[in-house]
This record gives sequence, structure tokens and C-alpha cells, in this order.
Amino acid sequence: MKIYAGNLSYSMEENELREAFENYGEVTDAAIIRDRDTGRHRGFGFVTMPDDAAARAAIEALNDQDVGGRRLVVNEAKPKPAGTGNRGGGRGGYRRNDDW
Repeated sequence: MKIYAGNLSYSMEENELREAFENYGEVTDAAIIRDRDTGRHRGFGFVTMPDDAAARAAIEALNDQDVGGRRLVVNEAKPKPAGTGNRGGGRGGYRRNDDW
């Protein structure tokens, strides 16, 4: 199961995120999302746990807990909506259309 972890302390590193979830079961991946341009931590990340029961236990235990001075928001990750992730698209600008 893929888990969203939000409101992370900006000092938290990926190994600390992984360790917090490993208390509840095996973690196959832990990633903190960083700004593509600046490389700065964006305050959220994702954790993948292969055992759904362990993942649900981690969500239940860690959601709304104070970690590093911030209350975590932890829940099952939702799929990214279709059509997102395309940087710069749909903001206008020059578009060539030979059918005009």
C-alpha cells in the first residue's frame, strides 16, 4: 500500500521517515518530495508498505501524531488525477494551429 505522509518537519530526512513506518512493518520505499527547481523539501512524502494490515496500523498510529514539532497527516495515498504532472501546460502562450 502506498501511504501519503504530510506536514513533515522540513528537517526530516528519508531515513527518518522510513524508520517511523518500520515500527509497524516492512517498508519497501520511502521518499520525501522535493521541489524540482530548488531541491527544497516540500513537507510531504510517500511510503510504500507491502503488507496492507501493517500499513493500516501505521496510518492509524502515526496520523495526527507530533513528530519533529509538527502534527503528521497520514493516510492512504490517492492516485494522481489524470492529466496532472505536466509542467507548464494549459497556461496559454503561443500555439500553432495549421487548421485555422
